[in-house]
Amino acid sequence: MFAITADQIDSRLGPDLGDVGLQLLAAAGGDRLALPPDRTAGDEVQALTADPQTAVDLVLTLARTGAWSIGLGIGAIETPLPDTTRTATGGALVAARTAVDAAKRRPTRAAVASVQPLRPSATTVQAMLDLLLQLRERRSAEGWELYDLVESSLTQADAAARLDITPQAASKRAIAAGLRHDHAARTALAELLAIADTTAAGAPTDRTPTDEETTA
Repeated sequence: MFAITADQIDSRLGPDLGDVGLQLLAAAGGDRLALPPDRTAGDEVQALTADPQTAVDLVLTLARTGAWSIGLGIGAIETPLPDTTRTATGGALVAARTAVDAAKRRPTRAAVASVQPLRPSATTVQAMLDLLLQLRERRSAEGWELYDLVESSLTQADAAARLDITPQAASKRAIAAGLRHDHAARTALAELLAIADTTAAGAPTDRTPTDEETTA
């Protein structure tokens, strides 16, 4: 299972974005979430999913706003599941708490942790996530515009027509925005998480990750 815990950056300097965060998680996760996303303490939000691709989508959705420190925890969740995410317990949530604290000290504001050594390691997963987030940080507004259209199931040619630019211009914009690399990295990251989750499934649920088990 994967737990995402996110804490608003500089919450004292701006409006409370907790409800906005919940809406983003609900829209990105949909029925792929194990439970509805929830607020925990203050402006902190949390979500659970058994699907690695959904975990990637949730992290990237929050990261794109630039408003959150995001922790991705990998581990077991005790079953049967409770009615709310905030009352769930298990190793994934313990790891997500460690990860969100680590994220506050990382340039990408996102961190990965587990409750036991993983194969691939949390460090390997973190490296792929960092590369993807850095690629996205360099993307221009025009690149994001094309990305959103292509992700909405339009072909690149149809997206070009919608943007009133030539297919050649759209191709250059896609290359500059790293759209192919973005898709490949998201797929690879989800595959790494799926493999890591199999090694975390039997982890204990009541301890804090060690230094070797988190990317802090």
